[in-house]
Amino acid sequence: MPPIASIPAPTLSSTPPPSWLKTRDGHEVLWLDSGRALLAAQLQAIKGAQSSIRLEQYIYRASDVAERYREAMTAAARRGVSVTILLDHAGSISLPGDYFSELESLGGKLVWFNPVRRRFWSFRDHRKLLVVDEDTAFIGGCNIAPEYEGDGVIEGWRDGGIGIRGPVVHHLALAFEKQVDQAPKQIWKVRRQSSWGRIEVSPDVTLLLTRPGFHQNAFDEALRHDLHHARDVAITCAYFLPPGRTRRALQKAARRAERFRLLLAGKCDVPMFQSASRAQYRKFQGKGAQIYEYQPQVLHAKTLVVDDAVYVGSSNLDPRSLSINFEMMIRIECPELAQQVLATFERDLEHSSLVEKVRWRRPTTWWKRLKQKIAWWLFVRLDLSIAQSMLQDAEQRGGER
Repeated sequence: MPPIASIPAPTLSSTPPPSWLKTRDGHEVLWLDSGRALLAAQLQAIKGAQSSIRLEQYIYRASDVAERYREAMTAAARRGVSVTILLDHAGSISLPGDYFSELESLGGKLVWFNPVRRRFWSFRDHRKLLVVDEDTAFIGGCNIAPEYEGDGVIEGWRDGGIGIRGPVVHHLALAFEKQVDQAPKQIWKVRRQSSWGRIEVSPDVTLLLTRPGFHQNAFDEALRHDLHHARDVAITCAYFLPPGRTRRALQKAARRAERFRLLLAGKCDVPMFQSASRAQYRKFQGKGAQIYEYQPQVLHAKTLVVDDAVYVGSSNLDPRSLSINFEMMIRIECPELAQQVLATFERDLEHSSLVEKVRWRRPTTWWKRLKQKIAWWLFVRLDLSIAQSMLQDAEQRGGER
């Protein structure tokens, strides 16, 4: 695939265009600090594809940006490129059935992950991945919908991701193919057979694939290991409600680290979730965490910097991402990349408000206390209980056959 040319600056005119960084092990990484930058880079890669395109999305919504993707992939199929699209059925359920008809007539393949059924609806493919020519891959938080195509300040949600080249791309392509193969299967089989765990591609790059489960999570385990000796932690998280041991590991890190900062959503597309998230602020602040809320737009990014290690991908720090969804994260040890991500973090702080401790004392009214308890029960207890019940029922039925 031809190299990706200079991409227009995603936000302010003074922002320099992104450039590829080389890791010590030979990978190349492109930091894309907005939804606009990530989507533009993906479209450019699709237009230059020579052999294959693999696109995996949670939400693909009919819109101008979706049409540009469709046109680029259809043009690629017309020139002989193999095109496969994997969409989560619940996330993209509004997409017309004939949306990709021309692409499919040219040999393109559309696959729906876990078609919505009453018994298994809870388990979703939340991953966002593009692999082009097994040469370049993109991973991040962006779905393909209008709200992601902005700078995150003036317009569009605050999001982004990375482009990456090197040996990990082969593993990403394999993970995609396995997910395509398992997409129509019963969820209990998918859970047992899915790629899971920590794939140490090289000393500096680790692929973390997670699946539904209540005891093991590769991303969670890797993060908790890094947090144990962390000195400087900067977390940008759209949905922050870490359960159990993850919450305890984060709070211990906040107490030990020289600096521990959380950038969370000031504007949230799920207001009740935000209420549950804010209920944790006081305990984290008591451990020494500085908490900021992003103000201009909805925050949807998922990036973590722990010293020189950068995590980026689709997973939030909440019960659904850590126990119910299929997710994908990449851990990259690269001081230069960490500096770039931290520079974006510092820029975002300029558009954020520092949360004062006094604001998050115990709610003074019975209504506020009740609302927080309901929100916590809904997102931490009920969602997990339903998913666990579904898994147990599905696996029991599968074992009886």
